[in-house]
Amino acid sequence: MKTNRPRRAVLYVPASNEKALAKAATLACDAVIIDLEDAVAPGAKQEARERMRAFMSEVDRSGREWIVRINQLSGEWGTEDFLAARGAMPDAILLPKVEGPVDILMAEEALEQTDAPEKLALWAMVETPRGMIELPALAAGARRPFSRLGCLVAGTNDLVKETGLKPGPGRANLMPWLLQMVLAARAGGLDVLDGVSNDFRDLDAFATECRQGAELGFDGKTLIHPAQIEVALAAFSPSVEEIAEATRIVAAFGLAENAGKGVISLDGRMVERLHLEQADKLLAKADHNPD
Repeated sequence: MKTNRPRRAVLYVPASNEKALAKAATLACDAVIIDLEDAVAPGAKQEARERMRAFMSEVDRSGREWIVRINQLSGEWGTEDFLAARGAMPDAILLPKVEGPVDILMAEEALEQTDAPEKLALWAMVETPRGMIELPALAAGARRPFSRLGCLVAGTNDLVKETGLKPGPGRANLMPWLLQMVLAARAGGLDVLDGVSNDFRDLDAFATECRQGAELGFDGKTLIHPAQIEVALAAFSPSVEEIAEATRIVAAFGLAENAGKGVISLDGRMVERLHLEQADKLLAKADHNPD
């Protein structure tokens, strides 16, 4: 379930907040995650599901992806969340606290049993110690034919809570885990999103964190406030220079004299087909029109 859609700025919106939902449809983010899990109090779960259903039946979905985060399938609210999300037909269902391939397989089986279309993808939160340990198995599972898994999402707040780790200046102590997530995503052919930044008022610090995430190889960042969107879009978008370089690579391989070649010379450098693949992906995301 792989796409070349940009996922630079992905905003969480509580399903229980009608005003925030309505505003989300007007924002410039690449994707919206309608949250039925952490952002909704236990006593408000049913009302949140109904609000999500009503909103998804009316909203213009063009211009961005729509994802619904449910509670754990094995938990008290998981089944009802899943059925509500499945009925709303989002682009993807985000599974929380994924701890191995069995969680993905269980969700895929549930989708098959409800005759869900193949385009309905699964995203997976990596936010527990066991989830971190199982990253290689998740990556391997994503390579299965017809796998619905399309994206990993770093749940850094929960990881910190579950492990007792102190992130340290510049998230230095989280760095090994963040890199493991990126490595697993690439091994599985998946996108991967960096975790949220809790202080949405400090946009300078947020910009620094976004640049760090982009340098680590994340495709984008999950957000908790609309004020963060513009900063994330800038950090995770390819530069003018990167687009120009990718365009040159694609054009060079398209020349008749380079047809079928695995390696060519471009501006005095050796360029391989793996660079062509990278260039194609960059240009597809840079030029993507979700409409």
